[in-house]
Amino acid sequence: MDGVRTDDLDRLWTPQRLAYVTGETRPADGYDRPNDCELVFAVLNLYPYNPGHLLVCPYRHVPDYTDLDAAETAELGAFTQTAMRVVRATSGAHGFNIGMNQGSVAGAGIAAHLHQHVVPRWGGDTNFISVIGRTKVLPQLLEDTRDLFAKVWTDHSVGPSM
Repeated sequence: MDGVRTDDLDRLWTPQRLAYVTGETRPADGYDRPNDCELVFAVLNLYPYNPGHLLVCPYRHVPDYTDLDAAETAELGAFTQTAMRVVRATSGAHGFNIGMNQGSVAGAGIAAHLHQHVVPRWGGDTNFISVIGRTKVLPQLLEDTRDLFAKVWTDHSVGPSM
């Protein structure tokens, strides 16, 4: 290549993503569901669209929503409701985008493991820096967001806790 850029995208180098891509941060025993625990879990997205962006995931590795059994489906819904309550209580979200990308052609980054996005939204959360600068500003570290959510999760839960 002659060094000429073929797109109009700026580059934001994020070397911390390498640990995710290579699986370096994956627990030695994997992500399988521990005995006597809930069927799903909630985790902060490492690459959030907005602050507080959560993923609700079944422990069982399934690629498609129709692969969930009734108990998993119910608990996925309950955890999604809890996530929304927690985000509203801790950060006053005005609304949410809730959804799943089913299959790689639909945009699923991890197509083999179903996960539902819970993306908090606020009026004016898209501004010049994301539209013109093509950069997302995240005002809080994930660790701090996790601590904030964990403090109130059980107060807003209708099912198993986080």
